[in-house]
Amino acid sequence: MAQDMTEKELLKMELDQLKKEVKNERQMVSKTGKELKEYIESMAGEDPLLKGVPEDKNPFKEKGGCIIS
Repeated sequence: MAQDMTEKELLKMELDQLKKEVKNERQMVSKTGKELKEYIESMAGEDPLLKGVPEDKNPFKEKGGCIIS
């Protein structure tokens, strides 16, 4: 898509994106990092990547095997 655009169209698209980004409220990393760490630690008990998925609820569990005799 971007290959088909003229340089003027690309610059306009970049300018529009920068206008959107400048409106975002900025916060210090020292504050947001602490909040993010607390959130991750509070949700760790429910995380299937850490806790695992019960066998009966695992949609990717093998249904059966193949026996070649």
